Amino acid sequence: MPLLTKMLQRIPRLFQLFKIAVAGSEKEFTTGSIDRAILLLAIPMVLEMAMESLFAVVDIYFVSHLGVNAITTVGLTESVLTLVYTGAMGLSMAATAMIARRTGEKDPAAAAHAAMQSLYPGLLVSVLVSIAGIFFAKDILLIMGAAKEVADYGYVYTQILLGGNMVIILLFLINGIFRGAGDAALAMRALWIANGLNIILCPLLISGWGPVPAMGLKGAAIATFIGRGTGVIYQVYHLVKGKNLIRITRNHLAPAFPLIGAILKIAVGATAQMLIASASWIFLVRIISHFGKDAVAGYTIAIRVVIFTILPAWGMANAAAALVGQNLGAQQPERAEKSAWRAAFFNLVFLGLVAVVFMTWAPAIIRFFTDDDIVVGYAVQCIRLMSGGYIFYAYGMVLTQSFNGAGDTRTPMLINLFVMWLFQMPLAYLLAIVLKLGPVGVFWAIAISESTAAIAAILLFRRGNWKRIKI
Repeated sequence: MPLLTKMLQRIPRLFQLFKIAVAGSEKEFTTGSIDRAILLLAIPMVLEMAMESLFAVVDIYFVSHLGVNAITTVGLTESVLTLVYTGAMGLSMAATAMIARRTGEKDPAAAAHAAMQSLYPGLLVSVLVSIAGIFFAKDILLIMGAAKEVADYGYVYTQILLGGNMVIILLFLINGIFRGAGDAALAMRALWIANGLNIILCPLLISGWGPVPAMGLKGAAIATFIGRGTGVIYQVYHLVKGKNLIRITRNHLAPAFPLIGAILKIAVGATAQMLIASASWIFLVRIISHFGKDAVAGYTIAIRVVIFTILPAWGMANAAAALVGQNLGAQQPERAEKSAWRAAFFNLVFLGLVAVVFMTWAPAIIRFFTDDDIVVGYAVQCIRLMSGGYIFYAYGMVLTQSFNGAGDTRTPMLINLFVMWLFQMPLAYLLAIVLKLGPVGVFWAIAISESTAAIAAILLFRRGNWKRIKI
């Protein structure tokens, strides 16, 4: 009873903390309680990523009713879009690290200047990707292993998403700017607007409603573009006209090439680590495509379900990155380290509970999306094997982001290079093709290699070299 009474007494305080976090009214995280700082940053970041997760699940739910060809198209397109996410997230990590450091140093003018300069390389990358997506969408699907009927059916979906990738890049990049400044609530609202509108439009444009004609898979792509584009408009308004920690003025518009170079130096390592991971995932999809479209469909659904839980966990990791960067800027490396370990522990509790749910109710969860027994079988195997490594992932993702928040993007890059390219890809090929385990061999390779990467991150983080990085 005393324990229950104590827990009940804490509820009002937790509710008050939740309101402060969502409102974004407190932005000082280099002093006071570390647990409080983690929760104030993590709550809006987890909610931000939860909405991203919800969108992923809702999107594949409506798309799955269009048939296996539609699911396969989305899966293959998402694999290629991962490259776009790679560039966006790499720049976002660099912006978060740079702006968090300047924020910790109490220099908002320098933080705003860095924010503007980080946008220029993002815009350049988006133009190049748009050109490739608009003119070569069908070829990209065929290269990814799609059957001709799948490419003919779904290339317009690929064309719209790749051609309009600028809204994806800017949404990720500007939210990285807000997170670095400690304005996690603003980043949360931007993504909620983008994905909330997307979720509303997705079924309307796919199936049609009133004067709106049914567009099928094309409608899903248009919904994504409109939703994320609206989110970007909201972000830009707050960067230019808002009363936030980061406000860009005319003084920040002129390109500052030395600063752009410093941002790119951080972004190269961040992008490389993501690119290595992305290339590995593309290779895995290519292996799975050897076993037919049912295997790809099952894998696609499973990954969307996994993302539903992994993205909120990344919210905790992003909170750790911002805290590490700001505390290093405030010359408090020990507080930065303690923040990372505490965030990792909270992440462990969350993902441990999710793993239990997946192990217990995997078939029921997958049948929410499809009744095809073959597809269900592949998807259940995938999420059960992957969730078996969640205990390791919990620490791995937080500590990896903590390296990035410190500006040390090289260490996670090397971990990804050795674990994913020199270990995961050969292991997946060996188990799936050589030993004839099929898709389940790929699933085993993912679980084993991701756990190995997490252990490496733990060991290297304990060495503390990241504390001495200057940016």
